[in-house]
Amino acid sequence: MHWLWKHRSLTRVDEAFDARTRCHMARERNPGEVLMTDYNIPADLDYTADDEWVRDEGEAVAVGVTDFAQEQLGDIVFVELPPAGTIVMRGVAFGVIESVKAVSDLISPVSGEVVRVNGDLEDAPEIVNGDCYGAGWMLEIRPSDPRELELLLDAATYTQSVKERSD
Repeated sequence: MHWLWKHRSLTRVDEAFDARTRCHMARERNPGEVLMTDYNIPADLDYTADDEWVRDEGEAVAVGVTDFAQEQLGDIVFVELPPAGTIVMRGVAFGVIESVKAVSDLISPVSGEVVRVNGDLEDAPEIVNGDCYGAGWMLEIRPSDPRELELLLDAATYTQSVKERSD
């Protein structure tokens, strides 16, 4: 729990806001990132046009939502993910993310089997706002066709996509 002095009284700072602030501050210090205005777009990840990121971890790929997506959604209040063992298809919804502003489908970047799910998001979905590329990962998928990874966007292409939508 974090506290601030405000008008001579001690006030609790909302943890999701505080986590988001730390995430924004860290952006300025992390090498290997493509920084564009206010969005963190790490160069070592791949992306979808639907604003999911993908990190190749060998046998599986980790998947989450991008900084652009979580910023557009606002405060995340609910994440629904499939259980391990579920078969997902590239381009088809695998779950739902809900914020105070909107509800959005989570779209699978590749086809394959879900091998691991981030259970922490069930009780603390706001983790996505504070650390979307780290603790806010959503699931891991064992791709059934690794060639689908070649269809993903690199950081430069995704950055351009975000820029076009932000103008």
